[in-house]
Amino acid sequence: MKNTHNLQKNIKTLNFNFGPQHPAAHGVLRLVLQLNGEIVEKTDPHIGLLHRGTEKLFESKPYLQSLPYFDRFDYVSMLVQEHAYCLAIESLMCKKNYSATISQVRTLFDELTRILNHMLAVGCHALDVGSMSSLFWAFEEREKIMEFYERVSGARMHAAFYRPCEVNYQVLTVELLEDIVEFSRNCTTTLNEMHNVLTFNKIWKQRLVNIARIDTSVCLKYGLTGVMSRSVGIKRDLRLSKFETYGNYFYLDFRTFVGLRGDCYDRYLIRMSEMLESLNIINQVIYKFTKYNNGVRKSRNNKKTKITKILNYVTSKNIKKNKIYNEYNTMEKVITHFKYWSEGLKIPAGFTYQAVESPKGEFGVTLISDNTNKPYRCKVRSPAYHSLQAFPVLAKGHFLADLVTIVGTVDIVFGEIDR
Repeated sequence: MKNTHNLQKNIKTLNFNFGPQHPAAHGVLRLVLQLNGEIVEKTDPHIGLLHRGTEKLFESKPYLQSLPYFDRFDYVSMLVQEHAYCLAIESLMCKKNYSATISQVRTLFDELTRILNHMLAVGCHALDVGSMSSLFWAFEEREKIMEFYERVSGARMHAAFYRPCEVNYQVLTVELLEDIVEFSRNCTTTLNEMHNVLTFNKIWKQRLVNIARIDTSVCLKYGLTGVMSRSVGIKRDLRLSKFETYGNYFYLDFRTFVGLRGDCYDRYLIRMSEMLESLNIINQVIYKFTKYNNGVRKSRNNKKTKITKILNYVTSKNIKKNKIYNEYNTMEKVITHFKYWSEGLKIPAGFTYQAVESPKGEFGVTLISDNTNKPYRCKVRSPAYHSLQAFPVLAKGHFLADLVTIVGTVDIVFGEIDR
């Protein structure tokens, strides 16, 4: 008889790359996977293919000239990141104001940016899983938001619209506010359509429910914030915090949402709910602009309504304050304008860390100033970088086909990871 006592089977695991050319990698993500059959045993994320040394570039430019770089970090949530940088500069200058019109304008466009980001996240996530209709609906709404970007800054994506301690009030026309209100109505209808197609879809739930579950310990260990932490029940939202709030959120009535299981399905539901809540915040901010108009906005004509007079008053007040920087009638004023915008302001020496609740989590900016017109050091805390660190925990034990679902639910953008 054949001796079978010493016979052994050697099972060899398979190692291969997922990305960076894969269309579902959402950028230049490279995952080195170790598979046992179709089960993911180990995941090794590789980054560095997009590294531009942006933080080092800040040290060689005046404060204002560094602001457009923040549009290039998370290039889906542009204005939110500009907001964090402006807050850091204003903190060093001791000129923070939560109730000013500047804060209301920033809050308005921050929430438009949140919808812009979540529409892309949910739409591309649905496309990766297999639903195509949601992508077209989401991108139709994104086009409208990009039009608002273009109307206030001239650029569809990289707006560079915010400025420390000021804002261009001349772009806040009645027509713009009316169009944003109309957008909020249509966007609610679009969200209902996406909800009806996805939320109770059998295939969608099979691909998302109980996939990439995490708990509170994982969030605390890897520093997860935003939707990732709220999906496990941690109710942390900087907009609601009394000590860390910013913008005009302290004066608004809104809520945040938490999950129960911490899986992909919870994160999808939270993003859908946050978009509806952002529309609620947008309407509240616009109501603040128009509350002296008795709730009646006239159709587009040449007549000046009360809101027009209010906006004109605020605009003239702002222009009068910055008159020396924006007039070109004499050579002295042109020279003053050139010096102001080329040399910039000298910021007093100090240290600050300011964070905002970006669509992907807590986006923070650390600034060290040395009483010059350039920052001594600027360090950025990007939420997607921390989320990517937890990827080996999220993917372990799942099928290879689930990997695409997990990448979509983490909502990775590599501009802020490979800084």
